[in-house]
Parts: sequence; C-alpha cells; structure tokens
Amino acid sequence: MTSFRRLVVLMAAAAIVAAGCSTTGAVASPTPVASPVTTPDQAIARIVSGEPRLTGIASRDPSAIGQATWYDVQPGPSAGTFVVTTRIGWGDCQAHCINEHVSKQSVGSDGSVTLVSEAGPPIPEEAWPDPTAGKTGIRGSATAAPTCPVERASPDPSCAPRPIQGAVIVVRDASGAQVDRTVTNAAGMYFSAVGAGTYVNKES
Repeated sequence: MTSFRRLVVLMAAAAIVAAGCSTTGAVASPTPVASPVTTPDQAIARIVSGEPRLTGIASRDPSAIGQATWYDVQPGPSAGTFVVTTRIGWGDCQAHCINEHVSKQSVGSDGSVTLVSEAGPPIPEEAWPDPTAGKTGIRGSATAAPTCPVERASPDPSCAPRPIQGAVIVVRDASGAQVDRTVTNAAGMYFSAVGAGTYVNKES
C-alpha cells in the first residue's frame, strides 16, 4: 500500500470562533507553576498551566448568547484562595449546548490546585478552546491517503483519509529561512503564529 500526505493550508487573518459558539472577555494563558497566586487572573492562569488545552478560554459573560466555553473565578473559603470554575460546552450551543463538562478547582496562594468537583461527559477534541483565536498565522491539517490498497467506485468510510498526529511542520519564508516549527495534534491540525507574508510549509 502506498501513502502520501496532504497539507491543507489556510491563512487566518481574523478571530476564529468555534462552531456556533462565541468567545468574549479576558482570555487565559499559562503561567509558571511555581508563581505565587494573588489575583483571579493568576488563579485561572495556574489552572491553564496544568491543563494547556484550556489555553484561550474566556471569562464568563452572563450577557453573551451561546458562550459554550468560559471560566469564572471567585474568592475561596480560606483567605488567599480562589475557586475556579471552568465550563466546556458543545453541541447546539446557541441553545445552551447539549453537552457540558464543568470543573471546580481550588487554587491556593502558593499555586497549589485541588479538585473540588467535576461533572459531565469526556470533552471531545473539537470542543476545547481555540488557542489561535484572534491570531494571524497559518492553519492547516495533515492527512494520510489512500488508506486502503484499492480505491473503490463508491466511497468507503473506512478508506477515508486519516489525520496524522505528530507530523513536524516547518514554516519557511520566501528565502527558505525557517521562521517557525510546529507539530500536528491528534486531529492532524496545526497552527503557526506568523505575520502576514508568503511562506512555504514543509512536512516531515
């Protein structure tokens, strides 16, 4: 069986919003684990550092319609602590989402994190926040095909192209110099945060 890899590249020059869901408010990003925690922003950043897939999650906006994914930080029961609630929703989120996964965690002033409660089904890959929202760059995917030894006249779902995880994507400028290097995720997707311009993608 022979195989080849196909790259589909899209220049992302505007904010990217998850299907049917809106993202508003402050956006969380990771912080070093050892950092002291004295503010709500540091508390959510500590949570994100422990679960990088939350990168890009926005604060809860009670007036927003269809906000599938959000975080909320409240003072904890003990002095200097915070309780961070994160909510990931998916499936028809304009109508409050069919599914949701809600987690509450306590963050101490020393950065320690304790799970308070967790409820909901496992979160599918596509429901996690989009860390590339609002960034300019190159978004693409890597797939392997054909996956069957013989192509058939009628489509066979089992022979559909499959995502390639762990493919190294090297982005070069027009002169051939490397400007970025990234790796595809479990869905075969990648994003390279580069400025507007002309680039060449090389998969390895």
